[in-house]
Amino acid sequence: MNLDLNIIEISIIAGGLILGLIVGFIIANSRLNRTAQKEKENIIKEAEVKTEALKQEKILQAKEKFLQLKSEHDKSVQEKNHQISQTENKLKQKENELSKKIEENNRKDKELENLKSQAAQQIELYKQRNEEVEKLHRRQVEMLEKVSGLKADDAKAQLVESVKAEAKTQAMAYIKDIMDEAKMTANKEAKRIVIQSIQRVATETAIENSVTVFHIEGDEMKGRIIGREGRNIRALEAATGVEIIVDDTPDAITLSCFDSIRRE
Repeated sequence: MNLDLNIIEISIIAGGLILGLIVGFIIANSRLNRTAQKEKENIIKEAEVKTEALKQEKILQAKEKFLQLKSEHDKSVQEKNHQISQTENKLKQKENELSKKIEENNRKDKELENLKSQAAQQIELYKQRNEEVEKLHRRQVEMLEKVSGLKADDAKAQLVESVKAEAKTQAMAYIKDIMDEAKMTANKEAKRIVIQSIQRVATETAIENSVTVFHIEGDEMKGRIIGREGRNIRALEAATGVEIIVDDTPDAITLSCFDSIRRE
């Protein structure tokens, strides 16, 4: 009987111990779970904070990279626009220069056409005047032949014979200087000698007063009369039928022609 009681007591004690252990385990386990949960929450919060910080850092880096790329892109676009603007300005400048050259060429073409037209008119006028001079000259020669009773060749021959001796004598005095001077000067000097001889014997021939000395204002006028390469003097002689002799005589030129009216 006592043994049974002891067993029961032992069983109760053992049951109490087991129950205490179970309760203690449960309590301890509950505490561990709460600690683990708290640690878990802390870890999660810390991870979230780190993740957010990393996210913000990545966002900031991405913004900085975007701003850098945008700045580089804007700079590149600006440089390209500047290059395009310079190219356009150069093209406009070349277009303007080309337009000016075209206008200048057109203007020169018009001037050339005008000059050609004027030259053609001058040539035609010169031909007409030359024909008129030739006709007038022929009429004057015919009239001279009738008045003198001599043919033109005979009159020239008599004139040459009449002045030949005196012209030769005077020419000998100048021959050394004439040989040293240029051909043009020699021709002028020879003409002057012949004219002086003609003036001395003019009363003995049928061509009296065929030479006239014309006074001019200064020797500068001689250059204008002669013109470039002798063009003016040739044109005047062709237009008037009068031989114009420009020599070293100061302030004077000599006009030689059978027709006194033409000389005047």
